[in-house]
Amino acid sequence: MRWKGRRGSTNIVDRRGRGSVTRGAGGLGFGGLLLVLAIGWFFGIDVTPLLQGGGGASVQTEQRRELTQAEIEQGQFVSVVLADTEEIWAEIFARQVDGPYDPAELVLYSGVTASPCGNASGATGPFYCPADERVYLDTEFFTTLEQQMGAGGDFAAAYVVAHEVAHHVQNELGILGEANRIRRQVSQEESNAISVRIELQADCYSGMWARRAQERFGTLERGDLEEAINAAKQIGDDYLQRRAGRVPAPHTFTHGTSEQRARWFARGYEQGDIRACDTFGAERL
Repeated sequence: MRWKGRRGSTNIVDRRGRGSVTRGAGGLGFGGLLLVLAIGWFFGIDVTPLLQGGGGASVQTEQRRELTQAEIEQGQFVSVVLADTEEIWAEIFARQVDGPYDPAELVLYSGVTASPCGNASGATGPFYCPADERVYLDTEFFTTLEQQMGAGGDFAAAYVVAHEVAHHVQNELGILGEANRIRRQVSQEESNAISVRIELQADCYSGMWARRAQERFGTLERGDLEEAINAAKQIGDDYLQRRAGRVPAPHTFTHGTSEQRARWFARGYEQGDIRACDTFGAERL
């Protein structure tokens, strides 16, 4: 992915290098810790109790430290990707929505930080909070994505950012608020089904972003598109449940299958039209 030397976004709030750190993760090794965090994010559960259990007290302390060179570069990378989403969605809104696009802010953090949607931590993973219209991201998740989920590459990481920004796009269009309103009024199974449509639409919007990033900035290099599609496949509900040793249970899916996620991303990339991403009106997901 070609990103170095490009403009970064001013809508970055960098909280890294400060904040509370929880010590006493119950004896989990580094690999085990990353896997627990990944499963927590993909299944939408807070695994903090798992990190704090296993013998020994959990103590939170305030820490301030210098960012590593890797963290600095990760921050620059995220800033450029965010800037690209701002330009691209402003253009798409002007052409297809006939209205302005108000970009989201993105909070970079390490360890734990607060949000109106609850505490953000490695256990929650990247997420979009509609209450303050911010994306929350611990860039350590990119390591989890590569080492534990088999979805490495800078464009796979860019897809993660684009997917969360896509939830802000849904919020701007009024889709996210309405979908979540309905989710609160129906059964858990019906709510899960709506969640799948939300997530697949965000994947489709991410594909739209990838197409315009290539057309406008010449971002993609050989293999980049495959990286994003592979990442979409690696985080399908069916794949993750099998990996966890479970028989896939469709009524519990909240993000869609590997095949669905990859296909809706590809649909957005190929068609580049918001109307093509109407998962709520689609008979077949």
